[in-house]
This record gives sequence, C-alpha cells and structure tokens, in this order.
Amino acid sequence: MSGLRERFVVWGLIVGASLWLVGCSSTSLNRAPVEDRRSASQKAAMDPNTQAVKQPPGFENAGKPGYYTVKPGDTLIRVGLETGQNWKDIRRWNNLDNPNQIEVGQVLRVVPPGANGSAATQTAAVTRPITSSTANASSVPPPGQAASAAKQPASAPQPASAAQPEAAAANGEDQVAWNWPVNGGSVLAGFDEVKNKGLDISGAAGDPVFAAADGRVVYAGAGLRGYGNLIILKHNNTYLTAYAHNQTLLVKEDQSVRKGQKIAEMGNSDADRVKLHFEVRRQGKPVDPAKYLPAR
Repeated sequence: MSGLRERFVVWGLIVGASLWLVGCSSTSLNRAPVEDRRSASQKAAMDPNTQAVKQPPGFENAGKPGYYTVKPGDTLIRVGLETGQNWKDIRRWNNLDNPNQIEVGQVLRVVPPGANGSAATQTAAVTRPITSSTANASSVPPPGQAASAAKQPASAPQPASAAQPEAAAANGEDQVAWNWPVNGGSVLAGFDEVKNKGLDISGAAGDPVFAAADGRVVYAGAGLRGYGNLIILKHNNTYLTAYAHNQTLLVKEDQSVRKGQKIAEMGNSDADRVKLHFEVRRQGKPVDPAKYLPAR
C-alpha cells in the first residue's frame, strides 16, 4: 500500500511540474505581442466583409475637358444651359435612358464623342451655325459666275458696331445680329454674374416675346426651377438665349425660328411680377445682354 501511495505522489509531482512549465511558457509568449501597424484603410481593404465604395457614373473623366460634373440641384436642362448644349444631345452622348435620373458627382460628356480639346473648342469644331430653312443649301456659285467672282476684289471689312462691342471683338466666333426680345418695357434689373444672369424687362401679361435672333428651340417647358415657363434658343455654336417667366409658350423643341418671330407671351410664372427674364449665354457662360443688344 505504501508503494502505491508513493507512486501517486510521484505522478502528482510530475503532473504539477508539467502544468507549471506550460503556464510559464504561455506567459513568456504573451509578454511581447505582435503590433498591427496596418492603416485603417488597409485593414478595411483586407476585410472580406468590407464593401467597395460605389463611384458615380463617369467619375474617371472628372476634370477632363469636355466633361461636366453634376452639382446639387442640377437637371439635364440646366447642364445644357450651363454648357451651351442641347440637353437632348447630352442625353444621347451619355446614353441616358432616363434624363431625370442624374446624380450629384456624375460626370457627363458635354461635347460630341470623338472631339478633342476644351469644351468650348470642341463645340466650335463640330457645330455649324444654325441657318434658317430658307437659306440656300449650297454656297458654290454657278460655273458662269465663278470666274467673275474670282476677279472681284475682297470687300473691305466693316467697322464693328458700338452697340455690340463684345460680339464684334471676339475673333473667329459666330456673329449674331441681335434684336430686343420685347417692344418697349423698362429694365427692372440689370445683369449681375451672381445675382441676376440676364436682364429683367417689364411688361404686361400677354405682351409678345420675340426671338432675339435666328435660331432653333432646344428647350420649351417649365422644368428649370426659378425660370417658370422657359424657352431656350440655340443660335449657333457660340450663343444661346433664354426667355423666362412666360405665361404662354408658342414654339416647340427642335423648331427653327426667325429673328423677331413671336415665340411666347409675357407672364409671371415662377416670378413675383409680370416680366421677361432674358439671358444671353456665350458658350454656356452668362454675359450681359445690354452689351449685345442694339441701343434703344
């Protein structure tokens, strides 16, 4: 019996010593833990549960010439006004199924595919001036007139009109023969690049609103906040004009109009009083219409 007891004691000592050694070993291993020096972004990237950040459509083109990044409050109509383009062209260039679904940060092509250079240069390079439907289709003279035309000296350049200093000063841009969009009426508010991007002109409800120059209707509707019933005309590859707050619109999109043609009736839609808000946009940028319109 005493021998058996001694064996149990010995085994107990052996087991106790083993446990003590294991405890010492584990304690020594935990004294110097490995420090994770990865950044939070690196940890997130290696975490299988982390979802990739969704980028807005076209983000890879942000900042490139010929592209526009959508801002809060933008619509495709406003993008067209800001870039001097037809909103329908922008929709087609970007393959947009629903023109009402664009998101902040989305980058849109605002020049035709394949064009190079800045947005303004691209537009000028690929867009021809809008001509009326009554213009001749060809500018090539008949064979009998070609020789006599070649002998005639070039006509002397005409002096620029003092009423249109900016329009005449720009070298190589499309020239436009402007006219006032209303008969009479006083200027209620002049041009201010921040507060008022055009002229506010007084009048009575129903007064006629005229096209300031030959052009084509690129928008007619009430889809742009702050403008009410609006008409936008594209005159050539440089200029747009906008006619806002009308009570009645008399033209439709894609319709060609002539200078002096009645296109709307004055009203107070989305305005505090009856007036016409008239804008001139040069390559999408608002400019002072008073510097383009003839003196009264």
